[in-house]
Amino acid sequence: MSPVVKRKGEKFTLPSKYLLFILTILCTAMMLITFGTDAFNRPLNTVVGYVIIPFQRGIGRVGEWLSNRSEELVQIRTLLDENARLKAEVAALTEENTLLQQDKYELNRLQELFELSEQYASYHKVGARIIGRDSGNWYSAFVIDKGEEDGLEVDMNVIAGGGLVGRITSVGPNWARVTSIISDNSHVSAMTLSTEDNMTVSGDLKQMANGCITFKQLMDGQDMVREGDKVVTSDISDKYLPNILIGYISAIDKDANNLTKSGQIVPAVDFEHLGEVLVITDRKQTAEEN
Repeated sequence: MSPVVKRKGEKFTLPSKYLLFILTILCTAMMLITFGTDAFNRPLNTVVGYVIIPFQRGIGRVGEWLSNRSEELVQIRTLLDENARLKAEVAALTEENTLLQQDKYELNRLQELFELSEQYASYHKVGARIIGRDSGNWYSAFVIDKGEEDGLEVDMNVIAGGGLVGRITSVGPNWARVTSIISDNSHVSAMTLSTEDNMTVSGDLKQMANGCITFKQLMDGQDMVREGDKVVTSDISDKYLPNILIGYISAIDKDANNLTKSGQIVPAVDFEHLGEVLVITDRKQTAEEN
């Protein structure tokens, strides 16, 4: 049989029996695909159920966790800002409370000075603030912010709190140095207020560790002086005005001569906490002349 030769210009044609065969195969394949869809989907769905869905759940949980952490970070930042604001408010309130406490403390001290000024109303007085003191825990000697320009002079008496503090021992234009009655070199002629028995009160910084100063040469032949009696400056003092409260007797001992007594006095003034004082501008000589 001789082969079919395609001539130039002729179209390609498929024999009808081949075309029918191809169409039959295509139809059969389509039928198989149609009937096999469920069988194909079942294992696919199984794979999706065991692999894809857990993976999706994991991604969802991670997303939820990240979302929660993001919200927590926002809340933490808000809390930090709120905490910083509250700390600033607390600091401001603390400072305000401290200032109020200081004002209250100063008001109380000024009230005490006012009451003390009223107690010694017959004397002229100048208020002053302590601006320096000697080393140590006690105001045995200190400097005030008033001086000659304010009419202050040496030997003027200084009072505060409950009574006598000391006297001015040196003075400058706008300052003055005060030596208190608790200083080791201080001696004050005093007497008991109830019996008017005379004594000498001496400063003693060692005794001040127990809150006391000493007295000696008390003439009390009738044993009338008792612990708790008030001790004031006497009329015979050459530098101190009379009847200024010094303190209260806390202990009495008989001396070896059996004629005099000595002991301890608790000062009326708190010599550990002084801030403001009153200077009596009337000196002893002037007061006696008047």
